Amino acid sequence: MKLSPTPLLLALLPLLATAAPADEHDATDRKITKLAAVQVVGDAKDAARDTGSNAWGKSSAQDTPATLHVIDRSRLDDRHIRTLSELAREDAALGDNYAPLGYYQNIAIRGYPLDLGSSYRINGLAATGEQIIALEDKQQVEILKGLAGISAGVVEPGGVVNFISKRPEAVRTLTLGTDARGSRYAALDAGGWLSPTFGLRANVVWDAAHAHVEHADGRRGLVALAADWKFSDTTTLELDANTQASAQRSASGYMLLGGSQLPGNPDPKKLLGYQPWQQPVRIHSHNLSARLRHNFNQDWQLRVSAGRSRSVIDDNVAFAYGCYYAVACASGTVPGNFFAPNGDYDIYDYRSPDDTRVSDQARAVLEGQFGETFQHDVSMGVSSFHRTITRRPYVYDYVGTANINDVQPPVYAPSPNQPGNPVRRFDGWQHSLFALDRMQLSAQWQLIAGASVVHLDERAWKSSGKLIRTTRINKTLPQLALLWQPSAMFTAYASASDGIALGKEAPFWTSNDGELLAPRLSRQLEAGVKYRWQDALDLGASVFRIRQPYQYAQPDTSSAGYTFVQQGDEVHSGVEFSANGRITTRLNVNASVALIRARAQGTGTPAFEGHQVANVPSLRSSMQLDYRLLPQLDVQGGWRHVSSNPATATGQVRAPAYDVFNAGLRWRRQWRESTLNTQLGVDNLFNKYYWRDTGSSDGDSYLFPGAPRTVWLTVQVAM
Repeated sequence: MKLSPTPLLLALLPLLATAAPADEHDATDRKITKLAAVQVVGDAKDAARDTGSNAWGKSSAQDTPATLHVIDRSRLDDRHIRTLSELAREDAALGDNYAPLGYYQNIAIRGYPLDLGSSYRINGLAATGEQIIALEDKQQVEILKGLAGISAGVVEPGGVVNFISKRPEAVRTLTLGTDARGSRYAALDAGGWLSPTFGLRANVVWDAAHAHVEHADGRRGLVALAADWKFSDTTTLELDANTQASAQRSASGYMLLGGSQLPGNPDPKKLLGYQPWQQPVRIHSHNLSARLRHNFNQDWQLRVSAGRSRSVIDDNVAFAYGCYYAVACASGTVPGNFFAPNGDYDIYDYRSPDDTRVSDQARAVLEGQFGETFQHDVSMGVSSFHRTITRRPYVYDYVGTANINDVQPPVYAPSPNQPGNPVRRFDGWQHSLFALDRMQLSAQWQLIAGASVVHLDERAWKSSGKLIRTTRINKTLPQLALLWQPSAMFTAYASASDGIALGKEAPFWTSNDGELLAPRLSRQLEAGVKYRWQDALDLGASVFRIRQPYQYAQPDTSSAGYTFVQQGDEVHSGVEFSANGRITTRLNVNASVALIRARAQGTGTPAFEGHQVANVPSLRSSMQLDYRLLPQLDVQGGWRHVSSNPATATGQVRAPAYDVFNAGLRWRRQWRESTLNTQLGVDNLFNKYYWRDTGSSDGDSYLFPGAPRTVWLTVQVAM
């Protein structure tokens, strides 16, 4: 795939030229744009209401009885955030969960990995998580932690990540970037109101990345359009569409040596299992949505939205996995789903082209208020979500063995086999009805009560076309919260929620390979406080407890040695603290701390209990400081700390704790009639070696080293 969006950049130059305001309406928009930097907190609240992503009804972040973290556009730019893994660094409650370079990534919130099929949203609608979600066309990212509430449907209990698209406004910005390895980056953001009632905005990106891992350079192209059409003072239509293509060799993760020892500081620049015939992983995604908002009067509003998210993955990996064919594992005493004790690993030719994931969703929500003695703010809605997976029978063939200490892996011939014809592998529907009532009991007290009725109907097939699973579920999920607000700046809350998530699939190395276990009912209790200090700094603290049935590979006497079962519970209890905003006129801070106690209990396997669950560090902290040194010069500094991270279900092996520091400078100046912003940053300032992730995929655990020191530069011109 060759990406060359330069003609698209040229085609949008007329829009840049005409984006200047032509009437009073446009002039007003430009004033709003100038104020965005100081009004971003308020904008974030408004966007949350517009998309309906707030699962606790029509409310601001201050009125939400849950931990809601909003990362705005300026912070995405200042922190040089372009991937999901980089986004996870911004909040201590987040962490990587199988996030390899050159592939779609996943994260965990409060220790629970997110569901790629339902936990990621774009403008409040489900998006396929099997894509590289572009951030250049997003105005902000909302992270709702914990059970996502009545409107979420079937979803993992960790939370939901919602990406909010940019809206039309008078903007003309060109961003150019590079780094010490020679990467090249260009992004154009152009928009304006073509009439008082119709506006457009376009984002075009060309990205040629020189990765820190050898043989893994990548390229990416994005085209995104947003349109707003104001039919009248009461009715508005918002449209969004983006298409993105990427190509990059995927970097395999390391595995424990013999299942019991960390690899000894391997080179983070090495591409495990590299073969010259290995092709890049290509991912092509499309995301479309339309949202109609109609105000019947000042009290009642109808929001109708629909969207499609589609991702096609061409998987091409010389995959480093296990040691089934290595001499060191031939006796069978060493588990084959880990690297050998001496560092040997098998290389597989894995090809799965045209792996297609499609998510379609439609929602309708009626919101309003009534009552005199007790005011009621109500939300009632219906949602329908359809997800399909179509795949070819893939090639996954052993081709040879290498060692983690090889300077370059031996070269082997690829498999002569070819993938088969496309087959529908999964087809699932989720329908839900939900209602929520926010009751204003007095000037200081609010009670929120609601429920969702979820109907799930899913089918799954083998690659041969044989039906292997039919799942039908009907479940009512309640939700309750109490808020105390003695002033507009202070909120204390307590909430209780139920949720439901799909069962996991048994790994291939268990006796019940491919079996999907029963869905899991989750329960959460949370209490917290929120305080806005001098209307500049948001402070928050929360305590939570989430319980979900534990599904795991239980050691037994079967021929495989393990059977995938559901037994006992996985309980995550924790405390979170956050501070976001302005401390002084010169100093801004974004800081968070998360302490989590994650335990498996009642599993029937004592070795899996009494210690922290794998890939859930007990402590994470993150702090980013921005200091105005001179009127045109800012100094930035960042620090992340992660405690030791369990790498096995028994807790006997842990990745060491680590601290990573970042630093940067931002310089602003006027250049003719344009504003010029120049940023110089250094990630991993002291070139710290660390394991950033001990997550799992399809039942197997992997280790991913953190990136070495990276120096980057961006120049942004706002015309």
